[in-house]
Amino acid sequence: MHIRLLSYVGWVSKNVTQHLKAKNILNTCTDCGFSRPLPSGEGWGEGFQKNAHRDHPQYISLQKTTTQSRIFCVLGLVLLAFSQFANSAAKIEHWQTPQGSRVYYVHTEGLPMVDIQVVFDAGSARDGQQFGLAALTADLLDTGAGQWNADEIAQRFESVGAQFGVSSSIDMATVSLRTLTDKPLFDKALETMQVILTKPVFNEADFQREKNRTLAGLKQQEESPAELASIAFYNALYGKHPYAHPESGVIKTVAALKSADLRHFYQKYYVAANAIVVIVGDLSKQQAEQTAEKLLSGLPAGKKPEVLPDVAMPLKSTQQHIEFPSSQTHVLVGLPGTYRKDPDYFDLYVGNHILGGSGMVSKLFDEVREKRGLAYSASSAFIPMLKPGPFLVSLQTRNDQTAQALQVLNQTLADFITKGPTEAELTAAKKNITGGFAMRFDTNKELANYVAMIGFYEMPLDYLDTFQQKIEQVTVPSITDAFKRRVNPQLLQTITVGKSAEKSAK
Repeated sequence: MHIRLLSYVGWVSKNVTQHLKAKNILNTCTDCGFSRPLPSGEGWGEGFQKNAHRDHPQYISLQKTTTQSRIFCVLGLVLLAFSQFANSAAKIEHWQTPQGSRVYYVHTEGLPMVDIQVVFDAGSARDGQQFGLAALTADLLDTGAGQWNADEIAQRFESVGAQFGVSSSIDMATVSLRTLTDKPLFDKALETMQVILTKPVFNEADFQREKNRTLAGLKQQEESPAELASIAFYNALYGKHPYAHPESGVIKTVAALKSADLRHFYQKYYVAANAIVVIVGDLSKQQAEQTAEKLLSGLPAGKKPEVLPDVAMPLKSTQQHIEFPSSQTHVLVGLPGTYRKDPDYFDLYVGNHILGGSGMVSKLFDEVREKRGLAYSASSAFIPMLKPGPFLVSLQTRNDQTAQALQVLNQTLADFITKGPTEAELTAAKKNITGGFAMRFDTNKELANYVAMIGFYEMPLDYLDTFQQKIEQVTVPSITDAFKRRVNPQLLQTITVGKSAEKSAK
């Protein structure tokens, strides 16, 4: 509760000081240091997801054009809101617009602000053979729309103190807005977002600039052992499945893209039938209904894309080494794991928390780091997506210790699959997970991320209400059973990137 209040006070305070400075009422100001955290991984929420969401340029404004009296009224409302916060799960309301889009709405009181997200099934899994197309399309949305160029779009958001962003991942593309609900400010921010959504121009000069930037980034990835390991790992797990290729593409496919390709992708996937709208904040339901319809009013109805193909499990275990002139070897081990609506999800999630998802108190960390000093850290994660995302175990170790570290990793995993956790480990994990759960959505932004996850993957609306109950229902036998069925050591894919032991010894 206090964190949520202080975050908002900081956000408003910075707007206040900059506003007063701009009006020559203050000559100096103290920066409160407020920053917007990235969505925690695992596709929002309960864990780690490598490369789940890329951080795109955000037009973040810290200057408002309201009057001095209005600003201090806002501060008064913030202080009044102190007594109104509660770390309880939110009531999610759901309906469908006339254009066919699903809307998920949560009314929160006390703070005169709202977070809005429009999410499309338009992630890199929809690239086809044009790897990088979805990401580049998302990148270009706010570089020009309607009659405005990128600078004019940025200025429109800055003038009302709004934050805007576009991002893409494997499953989805997201357009987000955070703005105050004061009508003149809200209306201008919403209009700007609506034009970006419905009238992007994909200017050729902007396209070439962003394409060249992407190509430069892809070239730089060749110098990163971590990136090389991740790319090889996804290829090993998914083969020809749409999840296999990097979200940002590869040099060959990105170099071949044309601006017309982006327009075609946009016209196919950025349609009302393929969109969900998330609204969390101080708007009435009637205002939320009007907001959703206005945002999508310029989009064609379109249709939902075809269902993604199922993920096939590997037929056998493989091990691939990529030679790289580094002092450390990056190790990734895993296979396709769980998906969002998986009935085994909670057993796998809690089990992984004990195995390698809880940092310094996990089994992997204890065996690899504490007992043997083979790595600074070792961890594991299930990354649930629309189709089964990866289960991965990762570590970095000195080149000449790679074989030993890998042997300890595999043995620890095999023992856990066979024996499962102890009752004491399970009790500690449950306390850790449930004890901090409410803090994971104690701001509108974090809550909006959860609601977007619930909406996109069509999960039960009471997911947040029942989460802790589902955690408490997990048992040692249910974890052991789930891991035995879902994590087959005979099918593990292993990727190592670094200097081989023989070359390191020379």
